[in-house]
Amino acid sequence: MGATTPAAWVTAASSVIDGHCRRATLGIAQYEERLRTTAGRNRVRVTYVPLVAVEPASTAIVAARGRYAMPRRGEWPVDELSVDIALTFGLPGTWVDLDPTGVDVYADTGELTLPLNAVGLGFSEVDVTYTAGLETIPDKVKVACGQIVRNLQATPALNVRAGTLDRMHLEYFSDTLVDEAVRSMLAPYVAQKVG
Repeated sequence: MGATTPAAWVTAASSVIDGHCRRATLGIAQYEERLRTTAGRNRVRVTYVPLVAVEPASTAIVAARGRYAMPRRGEWPVDELSVDIALTFGLPGTWVDLDPTGVDVYADTGELTLPLNAVGLGFSEVDVTYTAGLETIPDKVKVACGQIVRNLQATPALNVRAGTLDRMHLEYFSDTLVDEAVRSMLAPYVAQKVG
């Protein structure tokens, strides 16, 4: 893109990229999700990556709370005494706040490992508020933005090759602004909903 490219086109191309990547922005933003855990596992995977800790925080997790699961026979690796204790104190179905620093975070994959309570009871679902995004926009994304601007310039309204008022011949250079080349450049940044 040259210096003569209108800023509005770059802004429009950036919006197209954010929409294609299923995010509000590729930059750092805060997200909140409610996620179900798989029976017998105390892990979840968030949608938006990479996870980034924003200063002065030491973790990307801003807040977390979990709902204790109602263990079924053979589902949790806890003994009957632990289940009896959990039921006596009414833990299953109860929401509890989690210490964000107690959640193990794998920034690149978005996998979170949740802590267990004292009797080994896990969670059936969690609410997580976290920060994710790119601190620096990679060159591939910038090139994709330039390609989208070129594709914008090649829209049908600007590609009238021949015609009269009653007959107009239009040439389409691409079926979409996000062509195959742009898709491949943006593939690592598209948010993936897991589960």
